[in-house]
Amino acid sequence: MTAPRRKVALVGAGGRMGQKIAELLQADPVLSLGAAVESEESPVIGLPVPSSPEVVYEADLARGMATCDVGIDFSSPETLRRSVEAFAAAGKPLVIGTTGLTLSDRDFVREMGAHIPILWSPNMSLGVNLLAILAGQAARALEEFDAEILEIHHRHKKDAPSGTALFLGEAVASARNGALSQSGVFVRHGLTGEREPGSIGVMALRGGDVPGDHTVFFLGSGERLELTHRAESREIFARGAIRAAAFLLDRPTGFYTMADVLMSGEPENR
Repeated sequence: MTAPRRKVALVGAGGRMGQKIAELLQADPVLSLGAAVESEESPVIGLPVPSSPEVVYEADLARGMATCDVGIDFSSPETLRRSVEAFAAAGKPLVIGTTGLTLSDRDFVREMGAHIPILWSPNMSLGVNLLAILAGQAARALEEFDAEILEIHHRHKKDAPSGTALFLGEAVASARNGALSQSGVFVRHGLTGEREPGSIGVMALRGGDVPGDHTVFFLGSGERLELTHRAESREIFARGAIRAAAFLLDRPTGFYTMADVLMSGEPENR
């Protein structure tokens, strides 16, 4: 007998990522959409979710999560803390895909791992998170190589470098027992002089409709290694978030990352 699907409370359900997650949940074997939460000012409040018309957009998070088993948050940095506190009060696990978090926000999320199973990643793509692992391994093995990171995003992206590029830079810096805040170089212009040993360049390009390309370069004498991930569709982030939510079900309290999901060995189609 097939077990009933567990329900997801989706915060930020009216946004592009929220809509894609709701759409993919229709066919997921483990999870289904249980609640679609948006801000009170959203024009979709009271309307049915297009891909799941049995669910109506609502603003009451506590009521929405009451019958759900796990949450996925793709809202905004401004509302994230209230969302996390609500899930912690209800004792329910939460996946956070919201980007643009400050260091203080990240520390807060990690601390809430003392209360509920909680997972945050600056990028929900399984491939990007594997790239970060591989970049760390390469940084250790090729310690004498210079490391540079190049990212490309669509013309509408507001921040630079991207959170993913910083995530990759942190993976390289950490593997070399350092911190990107000390070794990162984010601007080169004019007479810069020779490259500082141990520095990690992180550069951003913007244009077109590119969902996200990231390359980590390891540049040695007479050779170079390039590790590249190209996002062809935003659907990969939605798929990763759903897999992360399934991973968190029945997990013990703690702070998790997408690396934990990758290392769990659970198949993507579950």
